[in-house]
Amino acid sequence: MRIITTTAELAEFCTAARQERYVTVDTEFLRERTYYSKLCLVQMAMPGKDDSTAALIDPLVEGLSLEPMYELFRDSNVVKVFHAARQDLEIFFVDAGVIPHPLFDTQVAAMVCGFGEQVGYEKLVRSIARQGLDKTSRFTDWSRRPLTEAQQKYALADVTHLRTIYEFLAAKLEKTGRAPWVEEEMSILEDPETYIMRPEEAWQRVRTRTTTPKFLAIVRELAKFRESYAQTKDIPRNRVFKDDAMLELASTKPTSAADLSRSRLLLREARRGEIADGILEAVKAGLNCPPEDMPEIDRSRDKLQVNPALADLLRVLLKAKTEASDVASRLVAPSSDLDALAAGLRDVPALRGWRHEVFGRDALRLCDGKVALTVRGNDVQIVEL
Repeated sequence: MRIITTTAELAEFCTAARQERYVTVDTEFLRERTYYSKLCLVQMAMPGKDDSTAALIDPLVEGLSLEPMYELFRDSNVVKVFHAARQDLEIFFVDAGVIPHPLFDTQVAAMVCGFGEQVGYEKLVRSIARQGLDKTSRFTDWSRRPLTEAQQKYALADVTHLRTIYEFLAAKLEKTGRAPWVEEEMSILEDPETYIMRPEEAWQRVRTRTTTPKFLAIVRELAKFRESYAQTKDIPRNRVFKDDAMLELASTKPTSAADLSRSRLLLREARRGEIADGILEAVKAGLNCPPEDMPEIDRSRDKLQVNPALADLLRVLLKAKTEASDVASRLVAPSSDLDALAAGLRDVPALRGWRHEVFGRDALRLCDGKVALTVRGNDVQIVEL
């Protein structure tokens, strides 16, 4: 088993990989105690039938530069293959500002090829590679050295079986003409905006029942402070304070350390020092926010007049069309898109790109009363009106 511990070894491996059509990639990382993922291991494999063209790269070795790997990631002649790539890509983007291109995510491809919703790697290994996976090392501490033999085997299997899965899915996509569908989905994963966490936008991820502008202004400032502090200190945002504590603070509006001491949900460490000062400043900023700058939650879709009968018909149509096309229905159109269509909206993803081909075109015809649905045996069919 090849374990790369020097920049020269990594450069040699990546130079060889740049002569190939594709390379499979996976990572092992820790994030329980940090804001940013701590990269502990990178696994890569070139085309081949055994472990001889695969390697484990140890980024924790002092003096090892990952730049040869990033040069490979920038090489547009080599497809970089991942499974459920988002977290891996975030690590590389944060570390070096690099997003591998061109990219192929086997989880997305499997959904396009009829393997179900967000299919897991283990299922694909069983159904395509006809192999089993020993998952006992999955939740081990990947930062500890030396790695055990079981850890090494588990990590390597994440990229060696991935070769078989990629080749199978790529061939099926080529045969069905659906390769552009996956390429369209990859554009989201290749967009840097997918991985940029802006503190001023953090409040939008906080779920709250209270939506008055003043309350939201305080939530926005608290979330902004928490995100900035967590990024600066590289600690999980919940280690600063949790969402329920944030909502409590937005409700009680503390103005002093004494007020903070009466919080039921605030962590002890957050009642003093930098965090306490930051909380009080955030609350003050929220309270002093001018009315024109106060945030609002977009409730436009909440007020839509959804035609429930049409929404139900669209769900039936979606199920029929995706089963006929052998593609995961949630990838084509989530329930919120169907409700939007049934309320008269037309600016929804289900009507764009390859989704329009699979579902959107007939969905519009159904909405416009140009077609109806009928059942013949076990099949739902479209009838022209």
